[in-house]
Amino acid sequence: MSDRAPLVLASASPRRLQLLAQVAIVPDTVCPADIDETPSKAELPRLYAERLGREKAHAVHQPGQFTLAGDTVVAVGRRILPKAETAEQVTECLDLLSARAHHVMTSVCVIAPDGRVGQRLSDTRVTLKRLSASEIESYVASAEGIGKAGGYAIQGRAGAMIRRINGSYTGIVGLPVFETLNLLTGLGYRRE
Repeated sequence: MSDRAPLVLASASPRRLQLLAQVAIVPDTVCPADIDETPSKAELPRLYAERLGREKAHAVHQPGQFTLAGDTVVAVGRRILPKAETAEQVTECLDLLSARAHHVMTSVCVIAPDGRVGQRLSDTRVTLKRLSASEIESYVASAEGIGKAGGYAIQGRAGAMIRRINGSYTGIVGLPVFETLNLLTGLGYRRE
């Protein structure tokens, strides 16, 4: 029997579970945080990502457990792109991102069993190629961008649209593994 404190993932994202599994971490519980994700008036993308990561962790944390939360924000300058919920939003995002650089910021927050909090932000610069109308239409038809921040998923078909990334690939997918492991280890989490 292990005396290791349980790890709770405050996210419903299957991608975050897959990324953790790649480094042999399996949360004891998955408990998605239910918070208001509306940006505050004039809130900058970086501060927005950090706030959501923190709020999600605090929303589900209980003493005696490790709580891990994350939030991914796609931004062009100061503009926060939506988590695309419709084909129209995917199209709008891809039209905006075509042939330009943008930032994918993923905030990770870990709360230790004793209440100590650690947080990191992965900020990756991503450049998409120039997308033709037919390429956008084909991607939208795949429905892969639905539910994704910025309207695309780099780990799928959209990977072919990426000209360059400068930063963390896993951060773009939804959980920067390097930063996450450092936070967990620094707060005393031990893998079995």
